[in-house]
Amino acid sequence: MKTDLSSQIKLDRIPRRYYDPANEIELAALSREEKIDTRIYETATDGADYIAGYIVKHINRYIGNKDKCVIALGVGNSTLQVYSSLVRLYKEGQVDFTKVVIFNMAEFFPLDAEGPSTMARLNDVLIKHINIKGENVHTFDPHITKENMYDFCKAYEQQIEDEGGIDIALCEFGPNGALAFNEPGSVATSLCRLVLLDNNMRHNIASDYKTENAPTTAITLGINNIINARRVLTMAWGESKAELVRQAVEQPASSAIPASFIQGHIHSKIVVDLAAAEELTRISHPWKVTSCEWTDKLIRRAIVWLCSQTQKPILKLTDKDYNDHGLGELLALYGSAYNVNIKVFNEIQHTITGWPGGKPNADDTYRPERATPYPKRVIIFSPHPDDDVISMGGTFRRLVVQNHDVHVAYETSGNIAVGDEDMMRYVMLMDGIAEKFGINTPEYRKISNEIAEFISQKVAGGVDTPDIRYIKTKIRQAEARTACNYIGVPHDNVHFLNLPFYETGTIKKGDLAQRDVDIVRNLIERVKPHQIFVAGDLADPHGTHKVCTDAVLAAIDELKDEPWMADCRIWMYRGAWAEWEIDHIEMAVPISPEELRFKRNSILKHQSQMENAPFLGDDDRLFWQRAEDRNRATAQLYESLGLASYEAIEAFVEYHPIR
Repeated sequence: MKTDLSSQIKLDRIPRRYYDPANEIELAALSREEKIDTRIYETATDGADYIAGYIVKHINRYIGNKDKCVIALGVGNSTLQVYSSLVRLYKEGQVDFTKVVIFNMAEFFPLDAEGPSTMARLNDVLIKHINIKGENVHTFDPHITKENMYDFCKAYEQQIEDEGGIDIALCEFGPNGALAFNEPGSVATSLCRLVLLDNNMRHNIASDYKTENAPTTAITLGINNIINARRVLTMAWGESKAELVRQAVEQPASSAIPASFIQGHIHSKIVVDLAAAEELTRISHPWKVTSCEWTDKLIRRAIVWLCSQTQKPILKLTDKDYNDHGLGELLALYGSAYNVNIKVFNEIQHTITGWPGGKPNADDTYRPERATPYPKRVIIFSPHPDDDVISMGGTFRRLVVQNHDVHVAYETSGNIAVGDEDMMRYVMLMDGIAEKFGINTPEYRKISNEIAEFISQKVAGGVDTPDIRYIKTKIRQAEARTACNYIGVPHDNVHFLNLPFYETGTIKKGDLAQRDVDIVRNLIERVKPHQIFVAGDLADPHGTHKVCTDAVLAAIDELKDEPWMADCRIWMYRGAWAEWEIDHIEMAVPISPEELRFKRNSILKHQSQMENAPFLGDDDRLFWQRAEDRNRATAQLYESLGLASYEAIEAFVEYHPIR
């Protein structure tokens, strides 16, 4: 079973010379927008190996020069592969840690013996696997109090000074550009201190440490402590960090992005994988810094960018526009702006279709979907019981109206997203009708009373009882069935998979297992679809989305050599948070004003996910508002490029099974 296929999806083919140039001269040209020495690797594993090798080289150098090496270590999730590589290099005999001194960079406060601990994690992933001396490992005193916090922090800084200062500081690029626990607002002169942790940081901690009760405060070395190290290394992996990396690397240093303060350090490096580097100029807009290897996607991206710079639609771009904005290479390749304009205009035009399942008896040469077979068997996989309508409700409706055999598979129950107040409304309804319908039995009264008592005493983060989880599951299933009935999906085509990884009763979920994949695989084998729609939120705000996507992709991987799979196309949609960039869009389904209202009504069938939903996030808009704003923005982008004007557009990218 392949469990992490979503992380291997590469929508761009990035020429190696953009991120691994052949010489220093070319690197200087490519990185001229960058204010930090930025090393880009194809994968996080490659990047982690580079960092580990760099650390080993400098440990050996410092020990050779002064018989000691002092390292300050963070232990965020991104650092784990680095420590794995360091342990491997140690076991290979390439480094000796007996003369290494380690300072823990940050720790949670107060430190609960049963709660998460950065030091415990550092011990598990590194210290217990190497030959470092116990007296050379320094961390924060677990008995520290708020009253003696200031004195302790000063004493901790003095310990560092007594060891001769930090030689190497290693940390990850945290949420919102944090460095250690120095969150936005931290100044360059900040020192070791107690800090409050914001929601994003606590969400990461909860995920990284598999805990329900993420701490609200921590002690951390300050920005000044970190950048006073002789060498500073930080890292970022994944698409979700890309925009923050761009701001830290290419924009002026600012307290809004604390990691940007390493710009002023002569021996600082940021190491990223291609996904985290995708917003850097040399990756996203390489024509600004070098001659390009022009692919169809890169040309499309460049022309869309040129339209935004000139405020012109595609067909009005001139040779002068190309030359003035550094795109003269395209004129040399295609002869004129007109030729490039027509090429890109037609490519984008051909993504638009009102027939997402393919138009029968039509020439499908330039259509994103095949005319035959018709009708098609379709499975829409929805991570939660409302992602189908939020993400592709208009396309969903089109597929049904156009007579395809549409199945919907809800991968998880979504029960933790039902608020207690919503759940109790249904319990009170049942209490009210119990006598009328003859269910007011002692057994029922006992369960009802237990539920009411539990809710009245429930603490934040408390785990619901099995009976409460059952009711919440049924609420979400009823809402999903109501929406499907509204859209016109037959009752037997609605599938509740209830993947086991999700059913823990807490925010913390289990890992994807073969039993999850088998459930998905069995449905695909039974339906033998011609189309599969799957969530493609690669920068996933919900960990559940990624696990659900990986479950579907793992099942597809196991079935990809079946003869009937050769006639199945897999389309990835995105949720309420972001849309595909236009250079990646391969199918764009226009939504009329009436269809957009229909989509809104479909979303509103999920009443438990309106104002009282527990996981709406920091965005004040409700899910239907987010979806409409996103779909309208996509339509406006198409219109600004000179294409037809639509009320809204839902967009899709095709997934090709990895061979």
